[in-house]
Amino acid sequence: MCVDVVNRLHGGMLRCDGLVKRFGSVTALAGVDVSVERGQTLAVMGPSGSGKSTLLHCAAGILRPDAGSVTLDGTRIDDRSEEHRSVLRRSAFGFVFQLGQLLPELPADENVALPLMLGGMRRGEAVRHARAWFAPLGIGGLERRRPGELSGGQAQRVAIARALAVRPAVVFADEPTGALDQATGQDTMNVLVDATRRNGASLVVVTHDPGVARWCDRVLEMRDGRVVDVWTAPAKQQVGA
Repeated sequence: MCVDVVNRLHGGMLRCDGLVKRFGSVTALAGVDVSVERGQTLAVMGPSGSGKSTLLHCAAGILRPDAGSVTLDGTRIDDRSEEHRSVLRRSAFGFVFQLGQLLPELPADENVALPLMLGGMRRGEAVRHARAWFAPLGIGGLERRRPGELSGGQAQRVAIARALAVRPAVVFADEPTGALDQATGQDTMNVLVDATRRNGASLVVVTHDPGVARWCDRVLEMRDGRVVDVWTAPAKQQVGA
């Protein structure tokens, strides 16, 4: 998969078919099927050890499954080399983690610009692009603050800006509200869901919190490495009502 092909993978369906992943004698995924349409939001729920984070990591090209396949826009991505999957993660996917994982030595705008610079954009241009995200996400004026000078909610908004800066096809969020209080967590989910939808990206959220899951269009529940239920979230809660 050359870079030109990777750069074209910015829409359509993300599909996982028959995913199996083992860690020694433990089977983390036991034949999981899931698909996410363009612009759709999906929550993956389950207790600790159910396989939900492993599913996210396989779908995002961080881990390679032992069996099954992952496709984006009909192009298989799980069987590519680590180098090609790394390019894919930088250009077609965005990531939001529980603790944000911002670089403490960089100001907020440079944290957002980092994936653009890794993709080859010059620093000045990347920072200009990054700063354009701050006002729409409600963090205008915080561009030069370092992560240690931000509240938890502000830091997660910076992480959301970083995830969206590359105009990804899919944003993956792993427990994005896990380190926040309930009110800040709900506010963060409102921003995350709204921003990804407005930018035409799909969103996959791993969570143990039903209140977070209800922000998504669909909810997938896992137990012991298998999908045990899938349902549609109430429409009134998708918009935070």
